[in-house]
Amino acid sequence: MSDSRDESPLPETTQSEAASEHGMSRRQLLRHAGWFGSAVVLTVAGGEVVSHIAHDRDGAAAASATADANALRFVQVSDSHIGFQGPANTDVTGSFSEALDQINTLGFRPDFVMHTGDLTHLSTPAQFDQVQQMLGGVRAGRVFTVPGEHDSVGDAGKAYRQRFGAGTTGDGWYSFDTHGVHFIALVNTLSLEKLGHLGQDQIDFVRNDVAGLNSDTPIVLFSHIPLFAMYPQWGWSTDDALQVLALFKRFSSVTCLNGHVHQLFSKTEGNITFHSATTTAYPLPAPGHGPAPTPQTLPAGRLKSALGIRTVTYRQGTAALALTDQRLV
Repeated sequence: MSDSRDESPLPETTQSEAASEHGMSRRQLLRHAGWFGSAVVLTVAGGEVVSHIAHDRDGAAAASATADANALRFVQVSDSHIGFQGPANTDVTGSFSEALDQINTLGFRPDFVMHTGDLTHLSTPAQFDQVQQMLGGVRAGRVFTVPGEHDSVGDAGKAYRQRFGAGTTGDGWYSFDTHGVHFIALVNTLSLEKLGHLGQDQIDFVRNDVAGLNSDTPIVLFSHIPLFAMYPQWGWSTDDALQVLALFKRFSSVTCLNGHVHQLFSKTEGNITFHSATTTAYPLPAPGHGPAPTPQTLPAGRLKSALGIRTVTYRQGTAALALTDQRLV
């Protein structure tokens, strides 16, 4: 698939301004903008998780992992916003359907699909019905979800948990293991006055959950809102994330995958790498570009360049995850 550097939904100068606010060079951000269609390999080296775009030898290694029948392969999809009506995307149902069709034609059956929140736009029964039926058509081993704030409108997530909360703990958090990787699904969208809050009960759950794990166990955390301070002024952060992330200092490989911000972004802090996912609905502006994160209407024919899915591959016995972000086609 072709590189998307020239098809970024934001002007290059805007991306550069946003990058300077967050300690990233223009060149670094352009690399992030070009991740669509590229394999991003996360490698543990000297106790630090290092991310880089895979080319040549690294690309071959990623392809080898994808071809390995024993490899773990899963898909992240996010922010479908079923029920949204507006010029930024006049058919969010159609674009979400295209994303699911793309998952079903990847050439392999994912071990699972994770939807990282904002399944619906207004948490109505009809919207939950629709997204539940659509996810039922995904050809994967299992389908997991975490809630977004749009899935908790007016009822603190009760309707969401009735549909998608079977087997979860507390307000919908849970964990599971497969292929030697430990996964934890977090809920940080229920305190809307804070917008990005885990709470002590959930932090205690995580503490107990990881207490018996070996330090070389790869960890993947799913959440809707970022677990790092991407842009707190817009609610793009989790106020008590440091308390839960401190529980993972002893682990050699920790990866956090989130939605909410409707764009690709990556950050590494020590042994933890954070990856924000794009959306299947509509783009949002870069951090700090504008007074609020409102849906962005792109020129005709450009919307799909800002929408997509993410595939992740992990092969047991290695210390690397391979991430590939793909635009809707």
